[in-house]
Amino acid sequence: MSLIEIRNLSKIYESGEERVTALGKVNLSIERGEFISIMGPSGSGKSTLLSILGGLSHPTGGEVVVDEIPLYHLPLESLADFRREYLGFIFQSFQLIPYLTVIENAMLPLAITEKSNREQLRLADEILKKVGLEGKRNRLPDQLSGGEQERVAIARALVNSPPILLADEPTGNLDSKTGKEIMGLFKSLNEEGQTIIMVTHNPEGAVFSSRTVHLRDGRVVNGDLYQEKEIGSGA
Repeated sequence: MSLIEIRNLSKIYESGEERVTALGKVNLSIERGEFISIMGPSGSGKSTLLSILGGLSHPTGGEVVVDEIPLYHLPLESLADFRREYLGFIFQSFQLIPYLTVIENAMLPLAITEKSNREQLRLADEILKKVGLEGKRNRLPDQLSGGEQERVAIARALVNSPPILLADEPTGNLDSKTGKEIMGLFKSLNEEGQTIIMVTHNPEGAVFSSRTVHLRDGRVVNGDLYQEKEIGSGA
């Protein structure tokens, strides 16, 4: 079984009498160790799909199964535990805490674990070295370049060794040179076995991934699948 199975996934937003279909009957399998880029025009459902994969937004229909765990059959407390154990999140805006140092920002996901402070520091130092920031552990975010801030965000997402890394436009606020450096880091992480699912509008970034999934109007429109019918609905 694939690491992630998305089956007949739909998401409909309602406001009064207006209904907007953000995702419509999406089916997709993602293997352990894949690096997937999700691309599509604005409003195609990219961020909605990532949010549902991250356990942050309940779908209207269908299901998401991760490592044989049916995500949206879990009670809310168990869903929070799942996010902590399985997922690392990287956002376009970095979302670093401005008054915390680099290593303190990297340690944040460990604060709710039972690891000792010494162990948390060790893990954070290891991941900062991995992303090339071992010499800047005591700096504040505003003392870093944009690319360095993104590396801190990546370190924070990886410090708890999650099986899945979710990235939403991770190079959107970076210049092209720095963006390529960050994508090279993603590729290196993937070559070490990290599963990565990335939303991007940038074809230059997508070439670093092992597969690109294109969305249009809430549906997959490339060689993966483009369904007008549900799985198992017949001809």
